[in-house]
Amino acid sequence: MKPKFEIKPFKTLSASEIYQILQLRSEVFVVEQNCVYQDIDGKDDKALHLLGTYDGVLVAYARLFGPGDYFEEASIGRVIVKPGYRDKKWGHDLMREAIAGISVHFGESNISISAQLYLQKFYESHGFVQTSEMYLEDDIPHIEMKRG
Repeated sequence: MKPKFEIKPFKTLSASEIYQILQLRSEVFVVEQNCVYQDIDGKDDKALHLLGTYDGVLVAYARLFGPGDYFEEASIGRVIVKPGYRDKKWGHDLMREAIAGISVHFGESNISISAQLYLQKFYESHGFVQTSEMYLEDDIPHIEMKRG
């Protein structure tokens, strides 16, 4: 069994969905990665939100941006699989859905991401290539990667 994926604009998300998204992003990016940063960055209203649910639980999530909304190219960010579900390899399903979502909603195949360095091989398996030197973002090593 796999998650059910759905893409929604911010304005169509329910209060419960927004709560679950912010809770999952905080659980992973703030608590698990021990990184104090401003997750609510004023960009959620520009993004399409890719939600992956399984048995009523938000288990996978990503933000999708059109060209110029974050990077010059379309982009994918806040890529998360909930701890406890990562052994199912749903991150690959999430990325396939995100890439397809960029194509369907924005008509784009060129995609940029700011990737945590330790996930480089994961993103390479989805056709991304490193396009920058390592840099620190919120004290976590990142690289820019592009696909297309």
